[in-house]
Parts: sequence; C-alpha cells; structure tokens
Amino acid sequence: MLVFLRHKITFLATPKTGTTAVEMALKSRAEIVFSKNRKHITAVRYANKVAPFLEDTFGVRPASVAVMREPVDQIRSWYKYRSQKRLDGTKLSTKGISFDQFVSEVVSDKPPERARIGRQFSFLTDGKTRVMADHVFAYEQPEKFLAFLSQHLQHPVEIAPKNVSPLIDSPLSEETLALLREVRAEDFMLYDEILAANGHLIAADC
Repeated sequence: MLVFLRHKITFLATPKTGTTAVEMALKSRAEIVFSKNRKHITAVRYANKVAPFLEDTFGVRPASVAVMREPVDQIRSWYKYRSQKRLDGTKLSTKGISFDQFVSEVVSDKPPERARIGRQFSFLTDGKTRVMADHVFAYEQPEKFLAFLSQHLQHPVEIAPKNVSPLIDSPLSEETLALLREVRAEDFMLYDEILAANGHLIAADC
C-alpha cells in the first residue's frame, strides 16, 4: 500500500493485480509505504483503521484507489506464480497439478495451503454489498488507471512489468468454470460492475 498524502490518494494493493510493478514505479513518490506483510491491507481495514489515523495525524484522508482483475485470470496468475521452481517441494507449490484441479481446490470447503488465495471481492468490499475502495479500476484496461494516477500525482506515470508469472498452459474446463462462477458469483458481479462503469468504478459516497 502506498500513501500519497500531498496528492490525497492511497493505492491499495489487491493481490495479483500488478502491485509490485506499481510499488516499484511509485514508492519513491509516496510519503508512506506499507510493504511485505502489511502490503495487502484490505479496503475495509484502510477505511476503518488507516484512513481515520491519517486524518487524525496529518489532517488528510486520502481517497483509496485499487485494481481488480478478471476473476479467472487472477486465480490463474496465482496458479502460475506458485508453479515457480523456488516453491518446488513446498506446500505452496502448484507444480504437477492442472489449473482445473487448482480451481477446484480454491473453491472447496477446505482448500490446501497452495489454494488459499483469498478473494478480490473480500479485499475490495465489506464482505456484503458495499465497495469500500473509493476508486476501482479494471486490470484489463490499464490506460484508465495510469491516466488517473498521472492526473492526481501530477506526473506522467509509466509502469514496467515486474514479478511476472511463468508462461505455462492453464486451460479451464467448462464444468469447473461453471462451479467457480457459482461459488464466487460476487467476484464476477463486481468485476462486471467495474466494466459497466467503463473500467473505473467510483464509490457512491466519493
């Protein structure tokens, strides 16, 4: 998470949405940087804990900005990321299993450690119906996110890819996709809402 006090915005790092690249490109311009175990502070925690602290301490309550990735592609990114050689032999490794199996594990009642990846819906909302991030951009439309950052940071923003997952074949069967859409319907609905807002969803109270 990056806090830009002077420009009154905070970037929330939704997992597997290119957050490392954003951090590398912009952390030198941020007044406050949350990294490592504190990097992925959720939108609801930011709104309820961090933002009030910033307002009380600095007199500024920065608007929260986040990115959401198409749900299947975000899970596929986790699958590829955890296939890396450095994870071989660990409980996090996905090497040796298909993407179909991984998705089935992700949506199971008791997923193994490698399939415990959280949900974008939970990260961006209160877990019910309210989107807690003030601005949410579609990962697949990066030009709108970059234009927003450039405007608010008053500086042209370019982001080079970082921490790119391995290129491996990862098809998904229609049956497993249907199961995923059923179990994580809220994730797909939220993403569709962002697309319906032309790739930039603005909170109602923003």
